[in-house]
Amino acid sequence: HQEVKKEVDVEYCRAKGLPIIRREVGGGAVYLDRDQLFFQCIFHRHRVPPRIEEAYSYFLRAPVETYRALGIEAYYRPINDIQVGGRKICGSRAGQIGQAVVVVGNLIFDFNYQLMARVLKVPSEKFRDKLYSGLQEYLTTIKRELGREPPREEVKGKLIEKFAQVLGRRVEPGDLSPIEEEVLAELEAKFLSPEWAFQKGGMPKEGVKIAEGIRVVEKSHKAPGGLIRATLRLKDQVIDEVSLSGDFFFYPAEKLAELEEALKGEKLGEGILKEKVKRFLELHCVQVPR
Repeated sequence: HQEVKKEVDVEYCRAKGLPIIRREVGGGAVYLDRDQLFFQCIFHRHRVPPRIEEAYSYFLRAPVETYRALGIEAYYRPINDIQVGGRKICGSRAGQIGQAVVVVGNLIFDFNYQLMARVLKVPSEKFRDKLYSGLQEYLTTIKRELGREPPREEVKGKLIEKFAQVLGRRVEPGDLSPIEEEVLAELEAKFLSPEWAFQKGGMPKEGVKIAEGIRVVEKSHKAPGGLIRATLRLKDQVIDEVSLSGDFFFYPAEKLAELEEALKGEKLGEGILKEKVKRFLELHCVQVPR
């Protein structure tokens, strides 16, 4: 759902040998590697709950129960997150492809927070810092929760067992048919092709989503007294962290950090924030161009 060159540092990915793939189930840019165990649920659309929220709730029950069987107190957070203590521990997406509804997701053994923050194209290094710290704070892993990584085959077995229980059916192992193998090769070539991956358009979204309700955004304003840049981490539209920077005059300078601290916990809203900033400047006798 995004335009690659606007969201991803393509040259960095090429230099590091990281392939860029556009997936059909949509969503924003994510970093995937072997430290994640992936699952795909593919069913005829008539066998799936009609509303996408219901489909997520239904199919994510199995990974939730898998985490709990491992000793991790996971729970489903609408519409498509699994969380532990407010931190994301499973990413998922869904979409209709032909007559099928596909729900994909992952169990996260470990995660390269630094690389995820690096591969994305960001407006500033302050934004990248906020993204990195936000990922560390609001995205967790099996290794972080348990202090160890259980054997992959053990986790895979539990996941299969929980899907069988949720679906009320025996899960049978199988292999791809020769025809499916041919189609798979065609799809792989398509998804890696520049024509598919770098197509224009998409659905522009503000900032970068870390987890459900958690987003990093940045806004700039050219005021008469200089450029003001605000880099924010939002939690359910409330300011969780904020950095103010730019080329504007602000005296005494040490009060800027106090203003940032004063804005934490404030709900987004132009009128509310303007009044909060105005009161702070007056209370502390801050000199700043208006």
